[in-house]
Amino acid sequence: MEKVNQVKGAAAAAVAALTALWGWFGWLVVALVALMAVDYACGTAIAVKNHAWSSETARTGIWHKCGCVLAVGVAGMADLLIGGIAGNLPVVLPFEYTVLFCPLVVAWYILTEMGSILEHAVSMGGPVPAWLRGILALTMDAVNDAGEHLLDGGGKDGD
Repeated sequence: MEKVNQVKGAAAAAVAALTALWGWFGWLVVALVALMAVDYACGTAIAVKNHAWSSETARTGIWHKCGCVLAVGVAGMADLLIGGIAGNLPVVLPFEYTVLFCPLVVAWYILTEMGSILEHAVSMGGPVPAWLRGILALTMDAVNDAGEHLLDGGGKDGD
């Protein structure tokens, strides 16, 4: 029991440190990590139940999750780079740049993981309301639109 309490304390300390460091964004990261774990566990459970578990498929799933983590890291580095540049310009900007890309990327991956978990729920025989899938799709579209809005210059070309 003592070991369990130590693990709980360490997990709580890690979550507290993350949120103290990043604030609201830390919770997004925690949600992403938790959803990645649930998605992987569900996929593994389904494969075991169907007698289709394969170490190669499991490694591919982990590899995929590692790629997601790398993409989030690149977005975070882009935010740090832009923030560093913006903070050292010889002019004062009318806003303070903190983060932009990383929260969008993390939100996109969260929605992707949620969609995958819903697919697992369906394959496990659980009923999933169509409107929940629709809401996830709409939210994913909104996140994609926000990212595309950055690319098109904020809609300055007649949007």
